[in-house]
Amino acid sequence: MKKLAILGAGSWGLTLAWLACLRDPAETGAPAPSECQIVLWDRTAAKIEAIKKNRAITFPVNVTLSNTLELTASLAEAVQDADVVLLAVTSNGTREVARQLKASGALSKNCILVNCSKGIEFSTLKRISQVLDEEVPENRNAVLSGPALAKEILAGLPTACAVAAKDAETAEYLQHHLGHERLLRLYSNTDVTGVELGGSLKNVFAIPSGYMQAKKLGDNAQASLITRGLAEMTRFSVALGAKPETLYGLSGLGDLLATCNSPLSRNYQVGARLAQGETLENILSDLKVVAEGVKTTYAVLELAKQLGIDMPIVEVVKRSLSEKISEKDIIKSLMSRKLKPEQVKE
Repeated sequence: MKKLAILGAGSWGLTLAWLACLRDPAETGAPAPSECQIVLWDRTAAKIEAIKKNRAITFPVNVTLSNTLELTASLAEAVQDADVVLLAVTSNGTREVARQLKASGALSKNCILVNCSKGIEFSTLKRISQVLDEEVPENRNAVLSGPALAKEILAGLPTACAVAAKDAETAEYLQHHLGHERLLRLYSNTDVTGVELGGSLKNVFAIPSGYMQAKKLGDNAQASLITRGLAEMTRFSVALGAKPETLYGLSGLGDLLATCNSPLSRNYQVGARLAQGETLENILSDLKVVAEGVKTTYAVLELAKQLGIDMPIVEVVKRSLSEKISEKDIIKSLMSRKLKPEQVKE
């Protein structure tokens, strides 16, 4: 890989750019940073100019970017001759960026587009790989997902994620070129649907997890939420074509455990602050960053309705987001459901 472009200078985009500049070819076989051109783009020119003036960033994450990292507000310049483009924009902003990529004329047909966001397009209820297939069908696309809390990676703590593409060759190429020998171990996968949905759905369950922790409902309740949340994730994803084993992997259970147990997760923060009586509007305004789980909740429920799938936890999350619901009512709605065997196929 001779050129890597990262689109979006949010928390994850900045982290990916920082990580790319650290790559050591000794273990990965990838070109050293000096041999691989790395470019970061953002749609907000003022943000790029601010980073150029001061690469020591404090928001949305605390990171100092390498001087080798190129910065631009020109999308065409960013993707010109790029071998791989990492899309670290929001799920609901991806289609517009994809259209701009197509219109720029600068995107090589050999370039691989990698979705790094975790959500479902709200207006169409489509996965991001489907959006990319529609807008830039000439290019292969993939998805990178898993337990990847940005602040932990920036602190030098290791993790592992999945990178999925329709063909194993593309997934393995990305596995070798995007990982880091100390901080990011990648596993290849060809179940794009499963990896995408695992990353998207875990955000929904992080919201009640944060709520429960703030309300001090206990470890038993937390374990129950995660386990039954995984059951909902799995039956929903399988109905849409995913392999069940993918949901038990890094992009499913792995990411679910990370976000449901970490105050670093913005979706966890949404739930914790709802528990303290704050309004959703105020929480999202104060965060100043996108909590993908909020819109994903509504998208998942609409799809579940079309598929005839029962999603009781997601339904409670939606109620907590759209109306005032007491802790007592939340517990009652889940604990008083009709009794049934655990392994029932729904």
